[in-house]
Amino acid sequence: MKVLMKGNEAVAEAALRAGCRHFFGYPITPQTEVAAYMAKQMPKLGGTYLQAESEISAINMVYGAAAAGVRAMTSSSSPGISLKQEGISYMVGADLPALIVNVQRSSPGLGGIQPSQGDYFQATKAPGHGDSHLFVMAPASVQEMADFVETCFETAEKYRVPAMLLADGMLGQMMEPIELKETEPKMIEKPWALTGTKCERKHNVINSLYIEPDVLEKILIERYARYAEIEKNEQRAELYKMEDAEFAIVGFGASARVSKSAVDKAREKGIKVGLIRCITLWPFPKKFIEGTVGKVKHYLTVEMNMGQMVEDVKLVVNGKAPVSFFGRSGGIIPSPAEILAEIEKIAKGVN
Repeated sequence: MKVLMKGNEAVAEAALRAGCRHFFGYPITPQTEVAAYMAKQMPKLGGTYLQAESEISAINMVYGAAAAGVRAMTSSSSPGISLKQEGISYMVGADLPALIVNVQRSSPGLGGIQPSQGDYFQATKAPGHGDSHLFVMAPASVQEMADFVETCFETAEKYRVPAMLLADGMLGQMMEPIELKETEPKMIEKPWALTGTKCERKHNVINSLYIEPDVLEKILIERYARYAEIEKNEQRAELYKMEDAEFAIVGFGASARVSKSAVDKAREKGIKVGLIRCITLWPFPKKFIEGTVGKVKHYLTVEMNMGQMVEDVKLVVNGKAPVSFFGRSGGIIPSPAEILAEIEKIAKGVN
């Protein structure tokens, strides 16, 4: 049975169904409904909802809950995530799984409250200080806002890394009919967690401070071995009308959703274009793009920023085809007509 839900509320409900019973956050537009929904529903399930005094406090509360082995999450929007970065890095350093939701707004600084994809670099390149990565998923619908929550929790726990759901204000605020899972969540054993020894085992230690360089280097090498496993096993993308495509749009989230309409319009005009929608942003879905290199004459990345993911696409294509960028920023969502015009320009130049 389908229910009509707003994206932010879908994230919260999905987290509850995934077994999350600990939420720590702080209000900021356009994600405040995540926290508001949790405030109403979490107490009914015997969980903990706590509005912290700041974003910094909230992420450190997530650190503590995750260290105890429970499913915990926080949500915020762009400048709020920046405030959480130190705590996120500490969680990476302590190998703690948890879910961080970023419903992006236009930035930098306070910017505006309209949709944006300007946090791609932050999520995929520098989620915090040091050598670190998060598992990052980018939904393109309210259904995926809900579906990706459990995937993020499970992947985070499997590899002991924090996960980020990177959405934007459009997806967070829009309403669509969705189906919610009724199945029991898959809870993973966490023998490393701080649950009390009961005099039955040695003490567990959760820590990110290592004074001896050789000890820290060994830990980093081991962590990067896990990152390599994530890159090998967890790349995800959707290929839309790519079977015979001579041109490819590459996008993620809301911009990819809009681009799909542009692809359909271009096909009606006889232009063989397809869409590569990146679902995981880290690991970047290289293998899906690599499989098209040599067939595609030109790649166009479409983003709601000044050009960020385009750099990763260029690295994968490696000069074997032109890669260009089209984007809108400041909170403006690109229209299908604008994207179609870019496709027509590219197709005319090639032919």
